[in-house]
Amino acid sequence: MAECADGLGTVPEHERILQEIESTDTACVGPTLRSVYDDQPNAHKKFMEKLDACIRNHDKEIEKMCNFHHQGFVDAITELLKVRTDAEKLKVQVTDTNRRFQDAGKEVIVQTEDIIRCRIQQRNITTVVEKLQLCLPVLEMYSKLKEQMSAKRYYSALKTMEQLENVYFPRVSQYRFCQLMIENLPKLRESIKEISMSDLKDFLESIRKHSDKIGETAMKQAQQQKTFSVALQRQNNVRFGKNMYINSDRIPEERNEIEEEDENEEEGNEETFENYYRKQRKKQARLVLQSQSNMGYGFPVNRLFDLLFEIRDQYSETLLKKWAGVFRDIFEEDNYSPIPVVNEEEYKIVISKFPFQDPDLEKQSFPKKFPMSQSVPHIYIQVKEFIYASLKFSESLHRSSTEIDDMLRKSTNLLLTRTLNSCLLNLIRKPHIGLTELVQIIINTTHLEQACKYLEDFITNITNISQETVHTTRLYGLSTFKDARHAAEGEIYTKLNQKIDEFVQLADYDWTMSEPDGRASGYLMDLINFLRSIFQVFTHLPGKVAQTACMSACQHLSTSLMQMLLDSELKQISMGAVQQFNLDVIQCELFASSEPVPGFQGDTLQLAFIDLRQLLDLFMVWDWSTYLADYGQPASKYLRVNPSTALILLEKMKDTSKKNNIFAQFRKNDRDKQKLIETVVKQLRSLVNGMSQHT
Repeated sequence: MAECADGLGTVPEHERILQEIESTDTACVGPTLRSVYDDQPNAHKKFMEKLDACIRNHDKEIEKMCNFHHQGFVDAITELLKVRTDAEKLKVQVTDTNRRFQDAGKEVIVQTEDIIRCRIQQRNITTVVEKLQLCLPVLEMYSKLKEQMSAKRYYSALKTMEQLENVYFPRVSQYRFCQLMIENLPKLRESIKEISMSDLKDFLESIRKHSDKIGETAMKQAQQQKTFSVALQRQNNVRFGKNMYINSDRIPEERNEIEEEDENEEEGNEETFENYYRKQRKKQARLVLQSQSNMGYGFPVNRLFDLLFEIRDQYSETLLKKWAGVFRDIFEEDNYSPIPVVNEEEYKIVISKFPFQDPDLEKQSFPKKFPMSQSVPHIYIQVKEFIYASLKFSESLHRSSTEIDDMLRKSTNLLLTRTLNSCLLNLIRKPHIGLTELVQIIINTTHLEQACKYLEDFITNITNISQETVHTTRLYGLSTFKDARHAAEGEIYTKLNQKIDEFVQLADYDWTMSEPDGRASGYLMDLINFLRSIFQVFTHLPGKVAQTACMSACQHLSTSLMQMLLDSELKQISMGAVQQFNLDVIQCELFASSEPVPGFQGDTLQLAFIDLRQLLDLFMVWDWSTYLADYGQPASKYLRVNPSTALILLEKMKDTSKKNNIFAQFRKNDRDKQKLIETVVKQLRSLVNGMSQHT
């Protein structure tokens, strides 16, 4: 620009116009050029000369710039030419590698297809083997049935039929050969019934015939052994012995026939055979037991009944051991989920097994669920079976209905308080039983407890002894299931705290961070989501249990977070880490205020985090003057902040402040903050020392 001025003379106005053209927007060029023509004569020519000079000057600068960068451009082109050769080699190598991969992959594809075909064949073979293994026992049992029929072992044949119908046929009912077998069973049963009835009639006739011969033989032997006079004196006793001998049904021949009958007896129509047998035996007993006028019996049988009572006690113990195994199997097979029903038929099946009444559930549309799991009706049925088994032994003890009723209730109480309660407690303590299973167990015990009154009615119907009788024993179901329920509740609190500990162990805070992340930690959000889901399951529990579990969980979480801050292994904490920790505590408070379990009054649940909240507020606001001034006052803003806790945390922050502010002594604000921390630390130490001396 200076050279242009030298060639044309000093023309300040033209220089200004050229500067505007070079520096301003193109929209403003028109008015600027117009000012050249509006000037003095020959101004246009002078301006053009000035413009040409400037253009030559700019061309020189451009040429200099190009000369300066030309060698770099040449070098770049040379490098590109070298790279092109390498790129062509790389392209050839990639193409060759791709071809070799394709060739190698063809063989892999072929082998893979062969493997797939082999796996399909193997799966089909396994399926066939499984089906054959399922069918073979059925065929073997049916073959065994045929052999038993041929050998006239009718009792065993009936047992085999029962096993076929109840166990084996349901497994293979979809096959045609099974249907043919099922259709053939009624014919076999009818055949056994006819044969057995004929054998029974022959047996009853033989009893009477053999009893006369045995009695006659016994009398002759007695006469041969003793003198005529002694035999005459004891003739009545011999007759008495004959009658007792016959009545007892203990003659050797008769015993042998009874044993043979036990092996071959059938159960085709049990009621018909039992009625017929009892009727005929009663007729025979009346004939045999007609004693002469100079006899009656009069022998004491107290010792026999004492022995029977001892046997009954042993029998009860045996039953309790057996039912302990039954209960354990039921608990092992239970899925601990509410019983689903999809239609009215399934609903009635469950109601027929267990006395459940709920108008609200009845009004619901299908599909719906019972609150208890499968083990509840199974246990109820097994308790009734136990009562039947206990009653069966006592039927022949000639005891009164009141005594039998008392015996049944005591046995049932032992089953509930000792056997079932022990099985429940063992189940609750098993490691694989989780929170969901424990909740279902509590619900199950509630319904079993409510069903105890139906068991009492069941015993009353058997013995015809009213429950209002003064000496009637009550069932202890209330205390039994209450103990199990309390154990399950305690296990829930323990396992819930254990799960919280597992989440807290995943915490990975950067205690020296300068700034917080701006959002809560991931482990804490996962923990809160877990608590929300588990407390939804707790809605089926009694309200007090769910509230206690929720409060216990929040208190345990608060304690765990506080311990994390006060951990002796944690040496330094920055203000950024405190702010990040505060974000996590805020999420805990929001969770508590969302009422995860209904029934809490006001901010009761939030109070679980009050110690953390006041401690963090004190450090976030840095309001030490208020804390120290109001300490010990009932209305203190930081009433829940312990001086020892505050001192521990402040010393960790003091160490961090020293480490991160090496040059703090050169900045007045940092020096003032460090002095404030040291002053507060001294005051807190004096408070702590005063408290320890007072204690």
